[in-house]
Amino acid sequence: MEGGKLLIFSAPSGSGKTTIVRHLLQQPELNLAFSVSVTSRPRRGNEVEGVNYYYITAEEFIQKIKNEEFLEWEEVYRDNFYGTLKSEVERLWAEGKNVIFDIDVAGGLRIKRKFPEKTLAVFVKPPSIDELKIRLKKRSTESDDKINMRIAKASVEMATEPLFDVVIKNYDLKAAFKDAHRLVAKFVGAPEPEFEDNEE
Repeated sequence: MEGGKLLIFSAPSGSGKTTIVRHLLQQPELNLAFSVSVTSRPRRGNEVEGVNYYYITAEEFIQKIKNEEFLEWEEVYRDNFYGTLKSEVERLWAEGKNVIFDIDVAGGLRIKRKFPEKTLAVFVKPPSIDELKIRLKKRSTESDDKINMRIAKASVEMATEPLFDVVIKNYDLKAAFKDAHRLVAKFVGAPEPEFEDNEE
């Protein structure tokens, strides 16, 4: 597999990585395309096939594992699989794009290990576990049990921070946007953004 750069954004659920990735995708000079993951979990609310995820059954997912179709995959919760198809990254590289991932910590680190030279692995750090819990509850998309599972997982994920190339602290979203924009521009060789003094 040859092609552009890979930008990994990983973090515990509720850290704001998805919001940061969406912001970066709106910057045309970065030449980014989003890698849509595959999942066996049911679709939530307003999610769209091929935009948020590719939705398949757990059986189909297991078959793709056997066929070695994944760059990385993980069973995050029982029968809830998530993964990145090799074909998805190859498709975006064929379009001449740099590929950006909004992916969990384990998956992000696996991709970094496979492509160490062309990957920038970014860890998005929330202010605290308590703040994460507040953000997850505000979403109102999951039961308390699911939220508690995510919080338990987040504590483990926070410990992986030193394994990433760089950490963005998402204590203030505007500042996090700027930090991410500068980092990615530098890594992909795009012009570095100039922000007004009053924006700093």
